[in-house]
Amino acid sequence: MKNRHYSPHSKMADLVSEHYNILLLIYRFDIPLGVGERTIKEICDEHGVDVDTFLFVVHFILFDEGVGQKGLYKKLSIPLLIRFLRNSHSYFLDFRLPEIRRNMLEAIEQAPEDIRFVIQKYFDNYEKEVFQHMKYEDEVVFPYVESLLEGANDLEYSIRTFEKRHDQVELKMLELKNIFIKYYPMEMDFKVNNVLHDLFTCSEELHIHNDVEDHILIPCVREMEEDKLK
Repeated sequence: MKNRHYSPHSKMADLVSEHYNILLLIYRFDIPLGVGERTIKEICDEHGVDVDTFLFVVHFILFDEGVGQKGLYKKLSIPLLIRFLRNSHSYFLDFRLPEIRRNMLEAIEQAPEDIRFVIQKYFDNYEKEVFQHMKYEDEVVFPYVESLLEGANDLEYSIRTFEKRHDQVELKMLELKNIFIKYYPMEMDFKVNNVLHDLFTCSEELHIHNDVEDHILIPCVREMEEDKLK
């Protein structure tokens, strides 16, 4: 049941109920809850979301399917994909990372001062790194893709430039998790456990976000560039 594929005629409620991680995905497509008994297509049409792009991202995230297709950018809505990625940035920068920071500082307030200093400094540096990473995408990469969609022929910039510098921002989140596991000296409590759980899950969320960029956006833009040069 949980490995079944979904069509435009599947109920949106079934998709969300069977895969709770899709909750974050539908919000990034600007789809609210309250889906009732309506189908995925009905919900997507209601909110101006291309159903084929939505389902492609769903099946990629759930089953790692769909990558490697030729002419993919002609089958998907690239503007919708960019909107999805911009919303993902807002989620991480405006909500997820600040929330983890608040919970983390509360959880470690009784720890030795040197430990608190190291953990807070590491997280703050990491948060700045994620901000710079996503700012570059918002201000350079996405506008470049949008210019290609509008017919621009100036290819001085290339998606390969982005591809070469696209680092895995989730890895340092895992390093912070290891600092807690290996070196945190206090007795574990529910607050610390919750912070650790958040570090694990946020790392997974960032990994999925990067995968969408690496395996969907970048190949699509690369094909767009190649077609421009023909």
